[in-house]
Amino acid sequence: MSGATAGMFRSLRHHNYRLWAAGALVSNIGTGVQRTAQDWLVLVVLTRHSASAVGIVMALQFAPQLLLLPWTGSAADHSDQRRLLMVTQASMGVLAMLLGGLTVAGVVRLWQVYAFAFLFGCAAAFDAPVRQIFVSQLVGDDDLPNAVTLNTMSFNLASLIGPAAAGVLIAAVGTAWAFVLNGASFLAVLASLLLLRNGALHPSTASPRRRGSFMEGLRYVAGRPDLITILAMLFLIGTFALNFPIFISTMAVGVFHTDARGFGALSSVLAVGSIAGVLWSARQGRPALATLIWSAGLLGAGFALASVAPSYWSFGAALAVIGVACLTFVNATNPLMQLSTEPAMRGRVMALRIGVALGATPIGAPIIGWVADRFGPRWALAIGAASGFAAAAVGILALLGKGRSSAGRLID
Repeated sequence: MSGATAGMFRSLRHHNYRLWAAGALVSNIGTGVQRTAQDWLVLVVLTRHSASAVGIVMALQFAPQLLLLPWTGSAADHSDQRRLLMVTQASMGVLAMLLGGLTVAGVVRLWQVYAFAFLFGCAAAFDAPVRQIFVSQLVGDDDLPNAVTLNTMSFNLASLIGPAAAGVLIAAVGTAWAFVLNGASFLAVLASLLLLRNGALHPSTASPRRRGSFMEGLRYVAGRPDLITILAMLFLIGTFALNFPIFISTMAVGVFHTDARGFGALSSVLAVGSIAGVLWSARQGRPALATLIWSAGLLGAGFALASVAPSYWSFGAALAVIGVACLTFVNATNPLMQLSTEPAMRGRVMALRIGVALGATPIGAPIIGWVADRFGPRWALAIGAASGFAAAAVGILALLGKGRSSAGRLID
């Protein structure tokens, strides 16, 4: 293995991280299968190609990221992170199994999908911040940027395999078994958590429990213009660009008239671009604000190309560009915010990051779904393009306004 390649995968030197990464890959593949099956179930089986219904499912699934924000970050900072992860992962596995059971029995209804999306979102809201900061216990701060990048690589590799597998599975036996498969996949994460070597962990110091810890986190971020800039960029892209189930499903079904296999293939093409982006990111050092600016601009360009794509394959090529840009942008925000934040505040800051990035979906997804239904999916993609360009503009203004001042520490 060359030195560059070894550096790219250096976090795998840690036994605990290898266990975690293996379990997470299996679970992420299951999640990719379920997400594709859920979108197909809503768009094709339970409705007559209603993009608005897909938008509602997304809104309900991500709304808890904002609704539970006062508690999720505090739980990550104050709780035993390993135990909390076991609870959240087990909860999501049970919910997937229950939805699969209803679908297998042929009694699933749209309102039930809505309910399960919300409950799954509640579990995920507690899971996401603790899962991100738990990585530092597996590898320590020195290898944290690389571990974050490899986590993202695992997620996007699963996003490549999962949708393609879902397309084949749906065509062969229907959507029901996709949910059951995802429920079983959570056992891999639970097993990896149980098998971790306690002596090899890098335990973090939990912040003391006290009233008003959420407001303390908000005050901390309010005093950091660099963090506010990143959150503003995340809000724009999270609200109007990270609505891929709507973009891909409406273009696949409404414009290119593909079946479940074609739908799954487009999701996999997006993941191919994401993997290319993560491979590039893994070779880089600590990202800077400039990384966010150019990746947001590239994201806008990718959406613009997708909105005018004349064919299925040209649309797929645009999705690959979007995947590179989206991965680079979202992945860079994680170590930028986490490593510049005091360890005792990381859970709350990361929960705010996730809440802004994903919690904005309840605002954007119904809007994007309505635009796709009313004016067509190409206009919905145009909104995604505008959000990428607007986020780049926010970053440029911050760069010009702060220069290399101490207040703009993430610019370095």
